[in-house]
Amino acid sequence: MRQIFHDELEQVATDLVSIAELVSTAIRQATTALLEADVQLADRVIEQDQAIDLRRNDIDARSIDLLARQAPVASDLRTVVASMRMSGDLERMGDLARHVAQIARMRYPEHAVPEDLSATFERMGGIAGRIIDHIVEVITTQDLDAARDIEQIDDELDALHREMFTTLAEGSWQHGTTSAVDVALLSRYFERFGDHAVTVARRVVFLVTGEAGSMEPHEDTDLR
Repeated sequence: MRQIFHDELEQVATDLVSIAELVSTAIRQATTALLEADVQLADRVIEQDQAIDLRRNDIDARSIDLLARQAPVASDLRTVVASMRMSGDLERMGDLARHVAQIARMRYPEHAVPEDLSATFERMGGIAGRIIDHIVEVITTQDLDAARDIEQIDDELDALHREMFTTLAEGSWQHGTTSAVDVALLSRYFERFGDHAVTVARRVVFLVTGEAGSMEPHEDTDLR
């Protein structure tokens, strides 16, 4: 009976990796749709977000079933609880990728990002892609050093986010109010994407070590 239980726990971990891989595809495609004003790709990201939501719901339902049937304790309980919370963070990361795609779609056939800021958003998208790839590795290997490295990668996104708001606040903005709002939102979406990744990494540390502080959300991570 316990072997079946542990097999089910392993399946939950496998499904978390699957969600993270879907999120990886989503943020990369959303960035491309944004920079290239590719409305078909934007629509694909928006539509495929449902698959992420369904995977999250399935993990949560099976985790609740495990809690009810098996009444796990100690490390097994940590695994179930951390997995449910990680699925929520990954689902929110998928939402943020969808938000990026929605702005790209809303401004089509125009580009939502002014040409002089394209390189910055390309960097943001690249860092977001790198951070979700690290999440896949961390969930798979439970490598604590790799988990802690994610905070350093997130610092790069935070720095670009601050840089973007400095640009908006300087008073020399030439692209109009609508574009300023789009750029502020987009920068925030990428920054929040990184924050959720940090929270996932901290939950992995909690799963491995049992340190309660590792479960604390990064900043205001409960906001989408």
